[in-house]
Amino acid sequence: MTVAAPAPPAPTGPVRRRRRPHPLDVVAVVLALLGVGCAVTGLLPRAETTATLHRIGPLLLFLGTVVVLAELTAVAGVFDVLGTRLAIAARGSWARLFLLCVGFATATTVVLNLDTTAVLLTPVMLALARNLRVAPAPLAVTTVWLANTASLLLPVSNLTNLLAADRIGLDPVGFAARMWLPQLAALAVTGLLLWCCWWRRYRPPDGRFTPPARPTPADPVLYRTALAGCLLFVVGVLAEVELGIVSTVAAALVVVGFAVRSPGTLRAHLVPLRLLLFVTGLFLVIQTLGRWGLDHLVADLLGEDGGSAGLLRAGGTGALLANAVNNLPAYLAGESVLPPEAGSRLLALLIGTNIGPLAVPWASLATLLWFERCRTAGVSVPLTRFLLTGALLAVTATAAAVGALLITG
Repeated sequence: MTVAAPAPPAPTGPVRRRRRPHPLDVVAVVLALLGVGCAVTGLLPRAETTATLHRIGPLLLFLGTVVVLAELTAVAGVFDVLGTRLAIAARGSWARLFLLCVGFATATTVVLNLDTTAVLLTPVMLALARNLRVAPAPLAVTTVWLANTASLLLPVSNLTNLLAADRIGLDPVGFAARMWLPQLAALAVTGLLLWCCWWRRYRPPDGRFTPPARPTPADPVLYRTALAGCLLFVVGVLAEVELGIVSTVAAALVVVGFAVRSPGTLRAHLVPLRLLLFVTGLFLVIQTLGRWGLDHLVADLLGEDGGSAGLLRAGGTGALLANAVNNLPAYLAGESVLPPEAGSRLLALLIGTNIGPLAVPWASLATLLWFERCRTAGVSVPLTRFLLTGALLAVTATAAAVGALLITG
């Protein structure tokens, strides 16, 4: 006779479910480990590893501090208040709201970089759509499109801009002098397609909505402190202070404010460890792949023509590679085979990798983060329409911006 084993006792306390890691966290850790492996095994020589880490050190400092600044600015309610005030300023006009949202997303991307727009402005726009009782899709697409296409003007707008400015020796003013017209061309195309493909389609009856009530920040002191930190950052950038220094000082100001008024907000998760691991690993891996054949392939795609056709080819190559893999490795691969004196071709490549990654979701980290924010908020953007219109924008805006570069160059 077989006696059944007694059933295990039921748990008496709460059952803790193990939290699954985010897919982007896994990608970042894997890339970092691969980068370390390339350095340790000698696939990437020690001298090149040291030079790469030395180059990206200031970039990592800037990225880490500017993300902390942006996160705390969002917690202080700056984005929410400004977004609601935009809706009030629109005075119930759908067309006026469109122009104000485009301007808001553009300014956020230019000043605080594209990831801030994708990560922090997206929830603001989605919440604004709920408050106004309008379709969220046009406001959501506005943030992700302008996170990419409005990231040409200043070095701080995009990590690839920082790399390009350093590569060809342009300060923020000099960089803006070359890129202001391409940026305007990209914004014009983006605005036209946004209105025709999204905002006009989802326009409320009679093109009117009910304006929201006037917003009040939960903590006016923190609100003003965060706003002061952002203004300090902008002034420092325009004054050509080293980016890592000005972002650190601005973030420190806001951190001190939170330490006094809301110390519980200051947690380790504010530091963007995922992004820092991702960037470090990606640099080392792409550098290694370049030594083992990637440089030759990209050089063939870019060609040797330095005229108008060469600039268009560089922009197209950047957009193509960005949608094949991701915009950051696409830029790194192209930069490694273009000499510093090929400044215009490098900027054309930059345009392709900044504006081009809109045809597929994985082409830009900002787009991936935007998808995650929409999923968390329970908002579903029509995928087929998003991909088709994104591909159209990638082609037309890249061509328009490269054409404008020919004028400024």
